[in-house]
Amino acid sequence: MKNKVIIIGCGNVGMAYAYALVNQKTYVNELCLIDLDDKKILGEVMDLNHCLPYSPNKIDIKVGSYEDCKDANLIVIAAGANQNPGETRMDLIYKNAKIFKNIIENIMANEFKGIFLIATNPLDVMTYITYKYSHMSANRVIGSGTFLDTSRMRYLIGKKLDINPKNIHGYVIGEHGDTEFIPWSNVNIGLQNINDFLSFNDKVSIENDVRNAAYEIIDKKGNTSYGIGVCLVQITNAILGDEKTVMVVSNYDYQNDVYVGLPVVLGRAGILEKVYFNLNKEETVKLQHSIDVIKDAIKKVV
Repeated sequence: MKNKVIIIGCGNVGMAYAYALVNQKTYVNELCLIDLDDKKILGEVMDLNHCLPYSPNKIDIKVGSYEDCKDANLIVIAAGANQNPGETRMDLIYKNAKIFKNIIENIMANEFKGIFLIATNPLDVMTYITYKYSHMSANRVIGSGTFLDTSRMRYLIGKKLDINPKNIHGYVIGEHGDTEFIPWSNVNIGLQNINDFLSFNDKVSIENDVRNAAYEIIDKKGNTSYGIGVCLVQITNAILGDEKTVMVVSNYDYQNDVYVGLPVVLGRAGILEKVYFNLNKEETVKLQHSIDVIKDAIKKVV
């Protein structure tokens, strides 16, 4: 089965994703890279192709164009302005909204019928813009959402308790940004609630570290790339492999007319169904606040 992926925007995030695709076992067998810098993108394709003799995958990697969108299964957009030290994700909203309008118009002009996966900040706003500009059904427009934040949470809990993070079950939800939060009432280790393992202060510390992780990494190295690159591969596999896996991604909330990070079931058709879970009163208020922040941001550009 043909599984063609296009990456638009081949900076730090786009190339971390591409490199992770080459290094991990995936369903992708054709990969096209699109970027404004023609010389750089040719070098990136050459470099990636030299990995293939030792890669677990057989992938046809090439320089792409918007004409390749016609028969693509998945388009991953990582284009846009970088978040600089001291900037919030929301500070990028005007610059990236303008960039996205042009990208989406070029994609849809070539009759794209696959699935969008967005990785550009402010994530939830850019995913909503893609949905509006493309006129695709909501289940076929997905943002990476709080998937990376959830990975950070699981890593930090695992480190704190000396437990494999794969055995920590729970999600960071809401905006991929400053209002994201951890609904601790739904976090478990195995089948046991996290409250049996962590104190109130432990939870506050971990949640703050998750929320501030990107700022700290950007301050130290200028960008975040490896974590999101691996996360995008996991989402890609869930879609192209029709895995019907539960993942927390940015998906459309019909009631509030926003995209927000909440768990869904992912498969080859995109979002197959939403996964509902109970929040306590405090968590419900936090989620609504996060949704309201995203709604206010959307109003600035749509």
